[in-house]
Formats: sequence, C-alpha cells, structure tokens
Amino acid sequence: MMTISSPQYVWTLFVKPFQATTGASLAAVQVAFTMLIVLQTFFSPVQGWLIERFSAKAMIALGAALSGLGWVAASYTDTLWGLYATYGLLCGLGTGIVYVGVVGLMVRWFPERRGFAAGVVAAGYGMGAIATTFPITDMITASGYRHTLFVFGAVMAVIGVAAALGLRTPKAGETPAIPADKVASAARDVAPAEMLRSPLFWLMFAMMAMMSTGGLMVVAQFAAFAKEFGVADAMVFGFAALPFALTFDRITNGLTRPFFGWVSDHVGRENTMAVAFALEAVAIGLLLMFRENAYAFALLSGVVFFAWGEIFSLFPSTLTDTFGTKHATTNYGFLYMAQGVGSLLGGPVAALIHDAVGSWVPVFGIAIGLDLVVAALAWFVLKPARRAYLGVPGPAVPEVAAPLTARPAV
Repeated sequence: MMTISSPQYVWTLFVKPFQATTGASLAAVQVAFTMLIVLQTFFSPVQGWLIERFSAKAMIALGAALSGLGWVAASYTDTLWGLYATYGLLCGLGTGIVYVGVVGLMVRWFPERRGFAAGVVAAGYGMGAIATTFPITDMITASGYRHTLFVFGAVMAVIGVAAALGLRTPKAGETPAIPADKVASAARDVAPAEMLRSPLFWLMFAMMAMMSTGGLMVVAQFAAFAKEFGVADAMVFGFAALPFALTFDRITNGLTRPFFGWVSDHVGRENTMAVAFALEAVAIGLLLMFRENAYAFALLSGVVFFAWGEIFSLFPSTLTDTFGTKHATTNYGFLYMAQGVGSLLGGPVAALIHDAVGSWVPVFGIAIGLDLVVAALAWFVLKPARRAYLGVPGPAVPEVAAPLTARPAV
C-alpha cells in the first residue's frame, strides 16, 4: 500500500515538468490525475472480481508492477496522450488493484479486529508518500523529473511485487469468529449481485459518497482556502502555515484510519461513525470560525483530516460485517466507487460554488451539513437497519433493512 501512494500524493511535483514537456495547458495535464482517480475507483469492482477469480497474490503483484511501470513509462513520454496512457491508465489500474485487493484481504484475515486491520493498511496508503516526498523533490532538482520517475517507479514496483508475494487468502478454520457482543456480523456470505439489490448497500454507498464529497471539498481546495484567508505564507512553529498544515494533515489522515478502526472494533461501527462524522463537522466549523488565525488554521486542519480519513477503515469493515467475507473484495470494489463519486463532485462543485458566490464559506457550510447528515444516518438509520438485516434484536427500520431472503440470527 505504501508503494502505490506516491502516484496520487506527489503528483503535484510533476505537473509543471509535464506541462513543459508536452506543451499542454494545466487543465489538459490534470486530466491524467483525474484518470488515475477514476480508474482506481470506478474499475474497482472488476479488479475485485479478478482478485477473487484468480490468485490474490498474483493480481496484487500485477497491480504493484503496473503502478511502478506507469512511472517508468511516463519518464519516456513526450506527448499528452502518452501521459494519459502511462501515468493515468497504468497507475490508475495498478493502484486500484492493490488498494482493493489488500483491504479485501485484511477484512478476511482479521475478523475480530476488522476495523483496525483495514485502518492500518489504509494508513499505509495515506501516509506512504511521507517517505518519498522529500527524496523525490531532491532528485527532481538534482537529476530531473524523467530520471526521478524511472528510479522511483522501478524501486516501488520491485518492493510492491516482493511484498505481494507474501500474501494469500485465509483457509477455512484459520481465522477466529468475530465477537458477537462487539459488532453485528453477517451470518452468511452475500454475492455481489444480491448485495446490489439490497437497500442497505445503497444506504452505505450514499453515506460514503456524501462523506467523500464533503471531505474532498476541503481537501481539493485547501491551498486556495489558505491563500484567500491570508494565512498560507504566515509562519507557524517556524514554518510557513500551508506546507506545515499539509504535512500535519497527512500524518493525522493516516493515524485516524487505524485509530477509529480500533475504536469501532470495540464500541460498534455505527457508534464510531456518528461520533467521528460529527467531530469533523465541529472541526470544519471551528476552522471556518478561526480561519484568519494561522496557528488555529494549521492545527484545526489536522483535526478535520483526522475526523475524515477514518471512512477508509469504517466503511469496508462495516460492509464486510454485513455481507460476509467470501466476496469481500468484489463487494468493497462496488462500495469504493463512492470515493470516485466524491472525487468528481468535491473538487469541481466546490470551485463552481466559489466562483458563483465569490466566497468559500458556503463550501464549508455544505461540507458541515453533509457531515451532520451522515452522522445522523449512521446512528438513526444504518444502525437499526443493519440489526434488522442481520437478525440482531433491537429497533429496526424495515423499509431500509428488509432482507432479500430469510437470515438466521447471529
């Protein structure tokens, strides 16, 4: 997971060199990054099916190789279409295979610590670029971007393939049963076609899409916020506020995934969702309130990311709790498409709103509103709906939770 994080998180370091080489506009070059995210998310159901159909080890190794090869091939391209075919296509497909495949394995291997396990590997993706950002920056300055892409692409491909060779799916009897007193868990495995007919899946999809959209409204426009609020170049703790905040945010965005995953293993998925999502709404509100204070802006931004990144541990673990482990990888591939919806809506919609009203305040307001809506859905709708679906005693919401077939009690 660490080896596939750099194509997304250090993309910004290569934008100007790609512009200079291809002679293309900024918008045209940024299409490659959009392709990376779209292919990573919207193709994830197919990627999940391939992993379950063939060997998880082989497919994840292939994904790591494709991701590194995308960088190596991009180091040779001189055209815009070449950039799309290498950085966009190869890296997008490769990172998607690895991401969905690894998360799918974790929720199978550690059912009693499913949230924590998914959070740890998601943190590997969220924080992996911390180890490469400064070395890549230095190598670009010393040797140029082509040499940097070739070297780091080859190194990450080799490391990723080597790590993948140690992976396999668990055999029958190798994993313990999930404690019934902690989280409601599936009594049987549900295939993707049946899952897609369940209103409960689409409730989770809508919740993840709303959280992704609201969070990415802040993430995608963060530098623009800082500049408009006049704090980007202010000094905090001896550093410029914007780069300090971006580094701090990357750390908190990684730490939150195993932390809230661990919490959810002990107090329940929906309870954790309600608290975390409400916390993000409060953090964004405080960030808006103290937006002209550089110290508050930098520190509160870390709280915002801490309360947002946990969606990548809570949703896959909740999905697997609900629909079982046999098809966990493919099933999560369908849910992960919600992140793609958020990536398409969060950035462009936020920019359009700003351009229409001339202020970022409504963007913050929408993000806060989405957070509060999803927190309420987690507590008042998802929690009783899952209990009804799984046959666990407790208040239910029949129209959302109605099972497709009779299910034994957990």
